[in-house]
Amino acid sequence: MLDPKLLRENPQLVRGMLANRKFEFPLDHLLELDKRRRELILQVEEFKRRKNLLARVISTKIKNHQDTVQEKEEMTGVGIQLVEIEQEKKAIEAEFRASMMTLPNLINESVPIGSDEKENVILRYHGKITKPDFFLKDHVDIANTLDLLDIDRASKIAGARFYFLKNELVKLNLALINYALDFLAKKGYNLAQPPFMIKREAMEGAVILDDIEDMIYKIDKDDLYMIGTSEHSMASMHMNEIFNGKALPLRYASISPCFRKEAGAHGKDTKGIFRVHQFEKVEQFVYSRPEESEQEHERILAIAEEFYDQLGIPFRTVLLCSADLGKTSSKTYDLEAWMPSQNAYREIVSCSNCADFQARRLLTRFRDKTNEQTRFVHTLNSTLVATERTMACIMENYQTSTGTIKIPDVLQHYMGGITEIRRKN
Repeated sequence: MLDPKLLRENPQLVRGMLANRKFEFPLDHLLELDKRRRELILQVEEFKRRKNLLARVISTKIKNHQDTVQEKEEMTGVGIQLVEIEQEKKAIEAEFRASMMTLPNLINESVPIGSDEKENVILRYHGKITKPDFFLKDHVDIANTLDLLDIDRASKIAGARFYFLKNELVKLNLALINYALDFLAKKGYNLAQPPFMIKREAMEGAVILDDIEDMIYKIDKDDLYMIGTSEHSMASMHMNEIFNGKALPLRYASISPCFRKEAGAHGKDTKGIFRVHQFEKVEQFVYSRPEESEQEHERILAIAEEFYDQLGIPFRTVLLCSADLGKTSSKTYDLEAWMPSQNAYREIVSCSNCADFQARRLLTRFRDKTNEQTRFVHTLNSTLVATERTMACIMENYQTSTGTIKIPDVLQHYMGGITEIRRKN
């Protein structure tokens, strides 16, 4: 959520942000709500002041055996007006907050202004794309041949975009998770596994819920959602808390399943395990001091880049333009891995600095001294590994001419020494 003070003092900054995001928003109506809200606050205070003054006058007159009929009549009128104004104030404040909660984040000044994803900026390439002299299969064909995946039977029991992982692919999934957790633990991260469900209040603090409610699973008759990513749980973990500034930055490595009503983008990824309803993910999440958040953003990006360099998957680093930013993010980098079967780079990591946007919604603050005014923390998040997507990349980039899959060196220890997945006899 943006600072309401900023809305009043610099509405043109907000208007510019909306234009750069290509996002239509009733800003003038929101400004009118804010103006009326502040008028009502003053009126309520004035009526309360008048009511207290009348109460003192009445008390004094009663002690002096004086007539109080006029004051009591006025007190009744003031009370009626106060109730009416407080009711209007409550309604206006509710509408104002609901509207503020849908207003996107400000954009970091280093973000390129663009109208769509075509204007994202490719910063650098990692690894070398090789063009083997044999026919390249997609990950579904490879997995089916090696008896690693069963999508048909998963569809029978759960519907489309679910899967059974089988045999060595189960081990590869766990190998990625365990390697990722060890990788981040060595970087000084605190390991966490959040609840797989989240209350509406917590979810609304982490995201603009109206935008994603049709993408996440709601548990009927309960105030709970299945988490779409552990970012939301980690963002709300310290809601309504005040950190000691010395504890910052606080860095978490969280592991969780993720549940999403992904339908694919315009028919893409309808096969296999690249875009599915359920997957596992290890996430970086950081609580930072405001003055250190840009540095922390570059740090978590570098860690994600190092991870995929270690896996040996060709990828590129992309800076998203203004119109392609998520609404909670002020700046986002994507890592896009090479998918040989598609002859294209596809997103596997999203790395964002949300500044104080989530912290304002969740009232997560810090201070260095007990008598010091609190400040909002900055929150940052980055995928380290979404394992199903990454396994699809590994299968395609590590396939061999004989139909096997080589295991990346860094994962072989976690695979019990398996160096290659072969066809069973």
